[in-house]
Amino acid sequence: MTNVEAIEIWKKSHWTFSVYIQCLIICLGRFQMEIEDGNINGAGIELETAAELMLASAAAMELAGIFTRHIFEENIRPMMMPPNVRSEDFSGLMHWDHTYLMTVLKKIQPLYKTLPASLQPQHNKFISAYKVVCASHKAVCQKFGGDEAGSLRAPQHTAVDMLDKFEQNRLRLIDPNGQLAGGCPFHVSKSSK
Repeated sequence: MTNVEAIEIWKKSHWTFSVYIQCLIICLGRFQMEIEDGNINGAGIELETAAELMLASAAAMELAGIFTRHIFEENIRPMMMPPNVRSEDFSGLMHWDHTYLMTVLKKIQPLYKTLPASLQPQHNKFISAYKVVCASHKAVCQKFGGDEAGSLRAPQHTAVDMLDKFEQNRLRLIDPNGQLAGGCPFHVSKSSK
């Protein structure tokens, strides 16, 4: 694989990931609307769809990491640092779609606290799919040394440690009752796929 091909894969995988985030925003908005309208079947469809979007996001994340660590260190990581970006602490957290998704997740968190029992299977699938996204993101980071070195956003912490922290914070939003958050709070194994 050439350096140019790797850069294209990295960019296009992240663009795809962003599209899935945007679709997830729409889906979760529809989930909220269906719950508020008392349409439990419709809400279930939206949660199922949200889970599928999460799994597709995980696949896009895994695709982003199909090249070697050397290519990442020499060609990809420098693209996320000055002078190629204006920020010293560049992160995907800076994207508007991620910020808006977090706003949506905070807004609908109360719905998960009082979710009808009939929606629990779909909700469990959604939480499990989120854990797959986290595992995929961490696996890519580990492949490129993110368990050894600091992240661009927080150089004093490894990228994987930061992802663990983000995962736990997001799990509190989508699983506020802690139904599927059991186990070690700082580790999600690949077996959760």
